[in-house]
This record gives sequence, structure tokens and C-alpha cells, in this order.
Amino acid sequence: MIVTVVQVIWTVAAVALIAVVLLHSPKGDGFGGLGGQAQLFTSTKSAETNLNRITWILMIVFLGLTVILSGGWLETPPAG
Repeated sequence: MIVTVVQVIWTVAAVALIAVVLLHSPKGDGFGGLGGQAQLFTSTKSAETNLNRITWILMIVFLGLTVILSGGWLETPPAG
């Protein structure tokens, strides 16, 4: 049961990480400029700062859960 919950969180973190990385733009154009997302922030500097923070948090969650799931630390050992 706990493994399934962690796998769902891991999958959501992976998809969110992909989306956030696509929002990054080194020159202020690209996917980050679509749909007016730049207007959600007070400046492009704060937008990049927030995107960087979100990217790092999602990356840490994704990699941490990857190590936990691949190590099999959440699975119960067989009785016997």
C-alpha cells in the first residue's frame, strides 16, 4: 500500500518536473511566454527564481523517491 502511494507521488513529481523544465527559458521566450505565465510574477527575475526553486525541489523529491523505490526499502520482507 505504501509503495503504491510513493509510486504515485514519484510519477506526479516526474511529470511536474518535466513541465517546470519546459517553462524555463534562457532568453525570456519559448514555453515560458505562452499563455501569459510571465504576468503571474512581478518580474522576470522573480519568475526565474521561483522556477529554479520549484525545479530543485521537484528534482530532490524525484531523485530521493527513485533511490527509495529502487532500493526496495519500503517493501515488507517475506515471512518465514
